[in-house]
Amino acid sequence: MLTRRIIPCLDVKDGRVVKGTSFLNLRDAGDPVELADFYYKGGADELVFLDITATPEGRDTTAEMVERISEKLFMPLTVGGGLRSIEDIQKLLRAGADKVSLNTAAVKNPQLISEGAARFGSQCIVVAIDARRRENEAGWSVYVKSGQTLTELDAIEWAKKAAELGAGEILLTSMDADGHCCGYDIELTRRISKEVNIPVIASGGAGSLEDLYAALDEGGADAVLAASIFHYGKHSVAEVKDYLKQRGIPIRP
Repeated sequence: MLTRRIIPCLDVKDGRVVKGTSFLNLRDAGDPVELADFYYKGGADELVFLDITATPEGRDTTAEMVERISEKLFMPLTVGGGLRSIEDIQKLLRAGADKVSLNTAAVKNPQLISEGAARFGSQCIVVAIDARRRENEAGWSVYVKSGQTLTELDAIEWAKKAAELGAGEILLTSMDADGHCCGYDIELTRRISKEVNIPVIASGGAGSLEDLYAALDEGGADAVLAASIFHYGKHSVAEVKDYLKQRGIPIRP
């Protein structure tokens, strides 16, 4: 059985790690390089670095900071924010990223997924999906530009298309749950996990050890991404791994 992964997330704005609620009301959480080193030494399986203002501001993710972070890590690093082309992907991979996260650019140009997979391998291409439940509760809509812009895409159908185009993973964030620390959107996670044959990373809403377990067990996720519970010291990666192992979830040492 494949082991499940525990992935801290660094949302970065103006060179600092921040955390908000449903993508709003951001508050400072620390220095990204220091936090990356802390999570590596703490036993995280991977790390995600998202420059959350790069796309709305129309600029590139800072490669220099990616280089500084990658120097601290000997575990997979996924980087996203502001990527618009094959050249952008190549630049970040050369800076030390192991994978890139595509969101807005993939929606605008789905062929970027297949081109990136063909050029660098599917394992390098993560498609990030920011989803919010529709008011009539008939499914979930996809948002882009760091959650600022609603699209006509259905989250489940878009996940299936991204997988067909060659994405290696789906990074699935529930905008409704994000930052509320009340649990992942298990229904959304489960629906997409069943529809695609690639790993799904559950994101948005982790507030307790039980939440992480539910996303992996009931939601069928292959990995759980969390920020608030790690950044503000509620739980450590080691605590999470010990708990999940006790509950029968296969976890890397």
